[in-house]
Amino acid sequence: MKKHAIIPIFIPHEGCPHDCIFCNQRAITAHTHAPSAAEVTATVDTWLTTLADVETVEVAFYGGSFTAIPLEEQNLYLSLASAYKSRGLIDRIHLSTRPDAISRPILDNLKAFGVDTIELGVQSFDPHVLALSARGHDTACIYESSKLIQSYGFELGIQLMIGLPGDSRESCLFSARETVRLAPSIARLYPTVVIQGTALYEQYRRGDYVPLSEDEAILRTKEMYQILTAAGINVIRIGLKSSDIMTEGAGAAAGTFHPAFRQLVEGQIARESLEGQLEELLAVHSAALSQTPACDPQAAATASQSPAGRAAVTFACHPRSFSNMIGNGARNRTYFQSRYPDLDFRFQVDASLEPGIYTVR
Repeated sequence: MKKHAIIPIFIPHEGCPHDCIFCNQRAITAHTHAPSAAEVTATVDTWLTTLADVETVEVAFYGGSFTAIPLEEQNLYLSLASAYKSRGLIDRIHLSTRPDAISRPILDNLKAFGVDTIELGVQSFDPHVLALSARGHDTACIYESSKLIQSYGFELGIQLMIGLPGDSRESCLFSARETVRLAPSIARLYPTVVIQGTALYEQYRRGDYVPLSEDEAILRTKEMYQILTAAGINVIRIGLKSSDIMTEGAGAAAGTFHPAFRQLVEGQIARESLEGQLEELLAVHSAALSQTPACDPQAAATASQSPAGRAAVTFACHPRSFSNMIGNGARNRTYFQSRYPDLDFRFQVDASLEPGIYTVR
């Protein structure tokens, strides 16, 4: 049985009070209308026909700053979701917004409609990065809004962007650590993608902004991911979906978009775990060989041999982690075969292992 499913309802950015440099608000509002009550109902009803065996079903309002749209529109959408929840057809209501679109009256209203989760588009905890991105608020607003959301009993989510103007590896890690201090339940990590029609796109065209390379984006995201997950924060998304950036007139022009960016990050974590264990085993094996008498060559053969005569090494993981162990496009398999040509690598699943745990045998 699938444990969790989200029914997404896209609400345009019409309520957002700022033009952040990375957002093409004009293209989005020009080509995507606000869904009517009938359209929302049809969307939810259609999804529900496929989710009969799902433990937890959420209706989630995405697309921008939900609490910045007119209150009448908020309440229209919330009343629809609340009706499904009161009938037991969905379990949770989820929305995303800006830190400066949170207040006690706003939270009182959300509580009245049974909202469960509020995600904040924080992007960065670095004041310099916020200013260069034209976010329109300071870091104090982030802390105040986050704590207020939690004080009302809502589940808090934090969204961070990686590689914005003025950003650095140090500021990225700082943002991850500050997120841990706020102790949200969930987080999202988004490497910056340059969207056509944005101020960031113009900076990119002038050469004033250079996007992160894919390798650097993976490195920073991986380190942030490890900080968050070590603190028990559920990172529910890494990288943008194609649908997030393929709005008409707002395609990706540059940056680190990859349809399987999460797998690139988790595959890198798997590679580093496996290589660390492998190097330890090779060091032990080398030490054992150095102590083996030269007249006893058979005793030196401590590793199993493949049919080709090379030492066989088996990598193992839970079935759900197998694609990460292999790597996107089999890049991990290729890496190990190239880096260690004298070894014969085998990749196996082992259901007794926890997901995300990798072993070398």
